[in-house]
Amino acid sequence: MMIDLKKFEVWFVTGSQHLYGPETLEKVAEHSREIAGGLDATPQMPVRVVFKPVLTTADAVHELCREANNAAHCIGLVTWMHTFSPAKMWIAGLKALQKPFLHLHTQYNRELPWATIDMDFMNLNQAAHGDREFGFIGSRMRLDRKVVVGFWQDLEVISELGTWARAAAGWHDAQHLKVARFGDNMRNVAVTEGDKVQAKIQLAYSVDGFGVGDLVARIHAASDRDVDHLVSEYEDTYTLSEPLTAKGKQRASLLDAARIELGLRHFLKDGNFHAFTDTFEDLHGLNQLPGIAVQRLMADGYGFGAEGDWKTAALVRTMKVMAAGLDAGTSFMEDYTYHLENGGLVLGAHMLEICPSIASGKPSCEIHPLSIGGKGDPVRLVFDSQTGPAVVATIVDVGERFRMVINKVNVIPPEVPLPKLPVARAVWIPEPNLAVAAACWIYAGGAHHTGFSLCLTAQHLQDYAEMAGIECVLIDNDTTVHACKNELRWNDAYYRLTGWR
Repeated sequence: MMIDLKKFEVWFVTGSQHLYGPETLEKVAEHSREIAGGLDATPQMPVRVVFKPVLTTADAVHELCREANNAAHCIGLVTWMHTFSPAKMWIAGLKALQKPFLHLHTQYNRELPWATIDMDFMNLNQAAHGDREFGFIGSRMRLDRKVVVGFWQDLEVISELGTWARAAAGWHDAQHLKVARFGDNMRNVAVTEGDKVQAKIQLAYSVDGFGVGDLVARIHAASDRDVDHLVSEYEDTYTLSEPLTAKGKQRASLLDAARIELGLRHFLKDGNFHAFTDTFEDLHGLNQLPGIAVQRLMADGYGFGAEGDWKTAALVRTMKVMAAGLDAGTSFMEDYTYHLENGGLVLGAHMLEICPSIASGKPSCEIHPLSIGGKGDPVRLVFDSQTGPAVVATIVDVGERFRMVINKVNVIPPEVPLPKLPVARAVWIPEPNLAVAAACWIYAGGAHHTGFSLCLTAQHLQDYAEMAGIECVLIDNDTTVHACKNELRWNDAYYRLTGWR
């Protein structure tokens, strides 16, 4: 399942008015078309940037916003006021707009032509105050939007636009996302629960439950020929441990794992599901907990959450969409255990299900016992993660709203080899340090399951949270426990005053 962001568009929309006459409006359109084309051609823009005719009336604004709502491939608008565009004419359109928008505060020229500047130039290049008029109406209407300031050819500006576009693509995907849950969540666990109705209202995706027997039927329907073909792919792609080789004692378990993957793929594809969960407490009819199947599905762009964690499954899918085409990878993750010397390290892992898109080398396909679940030994891919800056994020239901918690981290190699640890893993140093990061995460109610990414930044996730209208708490090098606790208190007051969104 390839995720192709180039099928999506952001529309470049410029505001003006008839006051300046046809010659000026022609120049406005010419400049706008050039900027849109320039942005579209940059490698930092993951989606198409499409020029739209200059808007000069309230009816034209309203019509374009309604058109954007109904355009299947439009994921948002980039707005710019080249001249002064009276903002009252934007009210109806912005009220109707159902897609995110970014306000680009720029101008066509980088420098002022000091020796030749005249009133014709001044009348044409009015973004300095035209964009402030447009900004006022956005604030007056309490609209969530992204504001980017700077010259449109500067790399920093283009990168900010690209980051926002990736978040918009994730938000667009969520509008149609379906999450399949095989069984319920792990019994007595609180954080994996949540309001699925409100998630549909606010976060757009739907969560559908299925008995594991529905999946088992698909697994049993997989042909021996397809199983053999998939096992050959395993042999070509990974290093098989001796028990799983053609003459190994546990070769049958590899065949079972391949059959599980085929059944899962068919179930998800036929139902148009792009995320899913399972739980080791509900495996009736399965010989083993899905391991390599989940890992490979994530590598193909599916979201996953263990133990019925549908919020994390949806978040991982959204992060996969946002990360499409970037180097490094994105995965389901869990803060599993700590190394408490020298400031502290986190060993991130899970029982089986870490995505090989984050692997630092060729994964090893292995089989080991699993001490919970009461089933056969599951097959899984084992590897160390790539290293470098990364983020971990979670979305939790705190009762009256959803909250995203993000922590910037730095992934490092394990200090020593881990020959007896039979799972994929990542080792990281949280920002600003383990003591502050863990305390703030716990104060914020952050889950133990996360989405983990070596290619996304905190800004991608913050932009997404803004589009979704959910609370967002960032833990980074500037964070202190005192400031974080105050932020959480202020956020509580804000959301109680404004109501459950």
